[in-house]
Amino acid sequence: MIRRRTSTEEQVATKIGDLIDKVSLDLDQIGMFLARDNNITYNRLMVIAEAAEFEKEIQSGKQFDTLF
Repeated sequence: MIRRRTSTEEQVATKIGDLIDKVSLDLDQIGMFLARDNNITYNRLMVIAEAAEFEKEIQSGKQFDTLF
């Protein structure tokens, strides 16, 4: 059996998912602290969110041509 090696990006995505998966977390509070803490972290998180949204659109077949 061949085991596929996970990329660093996949490992980070899994860790982020594990960290925010707890239902008891107040995601609004986390967002507030991220925005206050470091502008670079906030901007990079927004890039991740936009990439995730684009991927979801592709998966659901709702991708559209943005030129028109």
